[in-house]
Amino acid sequence: MRNEIELEGIIEDYLNGKLTEAEAAAFEQLRLNDPTVDHKVVAHKVFLDSLKDYASNLDLKNKMDYAHDQIDVDALSRKLGPHPSFIVNMWRKNKSAIAVAASFILLTIVTIYSIQQTTEQTGSYKQMSAELSKLKSSTNNLIRDVKSSQNSKVPVKPVKFGGTGFAISSNGYILTSYHVIEKSDTVYVQNNKGDLYKVDITYKDPTNDIAILKIRDKKFSLGSLPYSLKKGKVGLGESVYTLGYPKDEVVLGIGYLSSQSGFNGDTLAYQLSLDVNPGNSGGPLLDNSGNVIGIINAKESYTDGATFAVKAKFLQEALSSIPQDSIVGRISSVRKSKLSKLEPSKQVSKIQDYVFMIKGYN
Repeated sequence: MRNEIELEGIIEDYLNGKLTEAEAAAFEQLRLNDPTVDHKVVAHKVFLDSLKDYASNLDLKNKMDYAHDQIDVDALSRKLGPHPSFIVNMWRKNKSAIAVAASFILLTIVTIYSIQQTTEQTGSYKQMSAELSKLKSSTNNLIRDVKSSQNSKVPVKPVKFGGTGFAISSNGYILTSYHVIEKSDTVYVQNNKGDLYKVDITYKDPTNDIAILKIRDKKFSLGSLPYSLKKGKVGLGESVYTLGYPKDEVVLGIGYLSSQSGFNGDTLAYQLSLDVNPGNSGGPLLDNSGNVIGIINAKESYTDGATFAVKAKFLQEALSSIPQDSIVGRISSVRKSKLSKLEPSKQVSKIQDYVFMIKGYN
C-alpha cells in the first residue's frame, strides 16, 4: 500500500513537471518497461484534466454570480428611460426567482458539459478511418492531381471515406480495415507517387475488421515484399512502428506494445502506446525487424497514445480464403524480412512503396 501511495506521488510530480531531468528520464524508462505504470500515468492524467475542467466551470459560475451581484437596477432604469419600466418592475418583483432560475440553467449546462467530458475522457473506442470530405488540406481537400496507370478517369465524386492499406502480395492484393471501405461502393487506392488504381473488394471480415482489395489493372506489379508476417508472440514493451495516411502523404508513427489485449480486454487485438489519427486505419504495424505484427484500426478517445491493432494471425486466416494460385508473392510465403538488418529510416524508405491511401466513394 505504501509503495502504491509513493508511486501515485511520483506520477503526480512527473505530470506537474516537478521531477529533475534525470528523475524524469528514469521514470520514462520505467513507463517503457512496465505497461502497468504507463497505464497508471495515463489514468492519472485523465483524472487531473477532469479536476481542471471542474475548477474552470466553478470559476465561471463564481464570476457569473459576482456579475449578477454588481447589477445596479436603479441605474439601469435611469438609462433605459420610461419605456421598459415594466421590465424593471418585473425584475424588482421577481429578481430572486429569476436569479435562481438562471443559476439552475447555468448549473445544468455545466453539469451536462462535465458529464460529456467525463464520458469521453474515461475512454471510448474510436475507429481510425477518415471522412476525407470534412478534412481541410492545401491540396484540394486531400485530392491531388493524380494519374492512373490504367488511363482511367479519376472519380469526380467527392471522397467520403479514407484510410490506409498495404500490399500482401506483389500482384496487387491490398489489406485494409473493413470499416474503411464498409460504406463505399467504389474504392480506389493511391500510392506514394500519386498513381491511382481502381480495386475490387475480394474479402470482407467485419468480425475481425479486415478487408482485402485487388487492383484491377492486370499489369500492376510490385517487387517482392520486403516485410514478412510474424506468426509468433510479440513481447510487452517491444518497439513498433506504423506507416499511414492521416494526410495526403505517408506519415510515420513510433511506439511500443503496451498490452496483449485490446479495448475492454479484446483478445483479437493489441494495445499500443502509439499516436495515430483518422486515416491510419488499415496501416501495417511492424516490429523493428520488419515483420508485420498487426493492422491499425482504432484508438481510445481522449487518452494519449492508446491505440489498438488487430493481431496479424487473423490476416493469415483471411489469406487462406483467397485461391492460392491467384496470389503471386504473398506475404505468408516471405520467410524472412529483408528489413531486419536495416536501420529504421532505411526500413521506412523501402516500405513506403507498399503502403497505399484508400479512397472510398458512395
